[in-house]
Amino acid sequence: MRILVVEDEVRLGQFVQQGMSECCYASDVVRNCSDASDALAETPYDAVILDLGLPDGDGLDLLKLWRQSGFNEPVLILSARDSMGDRVTGLDLGADDYLPKPFALEELQARIRSLLRRQSAVKQAVLQRGGLQLDLVAHKVFLDGQTIDLTSREYALLEIFMQNPGRILPRTLIAEKIWSSTYDADTNLLDVYMSRLRAKLETPGTPRFKTVRGIGYQLI
Repeated sequence: MRILVVEDEVRLGQFVQQGMSECCYASDVVRNCSDASDALAETPYDAVILDLGLPDGDGLDLLKLWRQSGFNEPVLILSARDSMGDRVTGLDLGADDYLPKPFALEELQARIRSLLRRQSAVKQAVLQRGGLQLDLVAHKVFLDGQTIDLTSREYALLEIFMQNPGRILPRTLIAEKIWSSTYDADTNLLDVYMSRLRAKLETPGTPRFKTVRGIGYQLI
């Protein structure tokens, strides 16, 4: 599990990072909105611990932007703003939990463990990326709430990408999982299926897959 800690106070950020390490979670600490957004774009995080009073903006605005862009991982607000109004606003904007400062590290750790357990249960049933959802139980795919009809091979191909969002998947790896062979990795069969998948899931100006020449494909 990897946690993003957004906290502008250096010592507090280090304190929280150490607390995550004690739970065997890897974590990165950033100190402002810009670096937080860059971090999320570059690394798949399993949860975010978010301060609200940041040097270059308000954490609530950042949270709202993340949710609108399709980031669905758990976000725990950790803030000195502890009024009922602040808590309600944070939760309404998409936070999964709200812990006011000062706080006990043990409680923060417990809350993060709880959020990750719940998210893990959801991920086992539904994979999400932006407006794209893959329901593993119902074996259905939804794009912005609309059902998308896929063949069994297209569904299996999409599932691999949804389980590895942001990761560049080599052609050989995809072929092994879809066809149980690397032979088709050297033919254009994978390219044909990728073209079909793109036709069903992409719209002008909204690409979802990136071709990495000489390597494979990536769900962006």
